[in-house]
Amino acid sequence: MHVETEIKLGFKDVLIRPKRSTLKSRSQVSVERTFTMVNSGQEWTGVPIIAANMDTVGTFEMAAALAKHKMLTAVHKHYTVDDWTAFLNAQDADIYQRIMISTGTGEADFNKTQEIISRHPELRFICIDVANGYSEHFVTFLRRMRSQYPSMTIMAGNVVTGEMTEELILSGADIVKVGIGPGSVCTTRVKTGVGYPQLSAVIECADAAHGVGGLVVSDGGCAIPGDVAKAFGGGADFVMLGGMLAGHDESGGALVERDGKQYKQFYGMSSETAMNKHSGGVAGYRASEGKTVEVPYRGVVEETVSDILGGLRSTCTYVGAARLKELSKRTTFIRVLEQENRVFGQA
Repeated sequence: MHVETEIKLGFKDVLIRPKRSTLKSRSQVSVERTFTMVNSGQEWTGVPIIAANMDTVGTFEMAAALAKHKMLTAVHKHYTVDDWTAFLNAQDADIYQRIMISTGTGEADFNKTQEIISRHPELRFICIDVANGYSEHFVTFLRRMRSQYPSMTIMAGNVVTGEMTEELILSGADIVKVGIGPGSVCTTRVKTGVGYPQLSAVIECADAAHGVGGLVVSDGGCAIPGDVAKAFGGGADFVMLGGMLAGHDESGGALVERDGKQYKQFYGMSSETAMNKHSGGVAGYRASEGKTVEVPYRGVVEETVSDILGGLRSTCTYVGAARLKELSKRTTFIRVLEQENRVFGQA
C-alpha cells in the first residue's frame, strides 16, 4: 500500500488567470489545429473536439452536424456494417476526416471493424475504447490493430497516468484517451474507488505523451464551456464531450415528457440501461458502472456548439492566445478553495 500526498486537481478546483492581450476580438482567434500523427503518419486539421462514443451522443446524426464545424465524432459501436454503408454513401468526402469507428477488444469487434474498413477504405480513424486501459489484453489488441492498419490513426484508452500513456503510444496509439470516472453518468469511482482528478490526469498524461510524440484527448468531466478551455489549457490536444452534447435532436436516447417539459435519456455505456440494450443484461460477475438520467431537451446541437466554441475563443482572448495551439503555453491556473467553488456555482 502506498499513499500519494501531492495535490491533484479537477476542473472545478482551478480558474485561469487573465494576461495582457493584443487581440481586439474573439473573432481573431483560430480554434483549429493541425496534427501529424506519430504512428499513422496522417495529418489532420480541424477543431479538436470529439463527440463521445456513447449511443446517446456518438450518433451518425451528430457526426453529420459536427462535421460542418470540422469537429470529430467517435461513432458508437452498435451500428451495423450496413448502417455504416447507408450513412457514408449519403455524405460528402470530408466526412472521412470527421468520423471514428469505435470498437471494443473482442474478436467480434475486430472482425466487424475489418468489415467496415474493407467496405470503406477511406476511413481514417479507429477508437479502441475500454474502461480499463491498464490490462495486458487491451495493449495486445492495440498492437494487433496497429499491425493490421499501419496508416490509420488510432485513439485508445482509457488511462490516467503518464507511464501507461507512454506504453499505449509506443504500442501503436496516436491519441490516448485520458479519464477514469469523471463523466457525469459514470459511477466507476463510486463502485470501485478507482479514479484520478481529471485536470491533473490531463496535465500529467499530456506531458508524457508529448515526450514521445503522441497526443491525448481529455475524456469526461466537462460540464460547461469553461471546463473545455481548462482541459486545453492543461495540455489536452483534443477534448471529448458526452453530457454537453446529450439532449439534442442529433443525440440518441428516448424523448420523454414530464410535467409539460421535454427530456432525453442519457446513460453511461457501462450502465444497466446500456447493458440491457446491447448485452442482454448485466453479467453476473460484474457491477454496473454507469447511471441513467434524463437531461432537458435542447433542440438542435448547433447552438450548443456555438456556445462551446464561443467560450473557447473568449478564453483565448483573456490570455492573449491567437490560436488554440498557444492556449496551454499562455495558461496559468489558480487554485480555488472549496468554499469559493460554491460561490461560483461549481460545487
